[in-house]
Amino acid sequence: MSNNDTYLAVFTGSKDSPRMQAWKAMTEAERQAKGQRGMEAWHAWMKKHSDAVVGTGGPLGKTKKISQTGIADISNNLSGFVIVRAASHEAAAKLFENHPHFAIFPGEGVEVMPVLPIPSL
Repeated sequence: MSNNDTYLAVFTGSKDSPRMQAWKAMTEAERQAKGQRGMEAWHAWMKKHSDAVVGTGGPLGKTKKISQTGIADISNNLSGFVIVRAASHEAAAKLFENHPHFAIFPGEGVEVMPVLPIPSL
């Protein structure tokens, strides 16, 4: 459990999900109209929760994995992030109920986790 009130919210989605396939199947005009509505709702969400948002985050692009074997291009289901403050983990999670990421856009969910302090030496 975190001893602070800071939480990382990660937006997830798959390029191969049925929701994304339905999004891609829309006409360009339909996708643009729904995208505009989604962005308006996203901005409204940010405004409504502006007192809780401490790091606006943003969309995530292509991923590189760095390990002992070197650097490689990979794919994952992470599509964006935001950092929020809340009284509890449950309260942080509730901020994202019916979020436009999955209520309008074809995202799959939002994962919320506490940002823990770095252990001292």
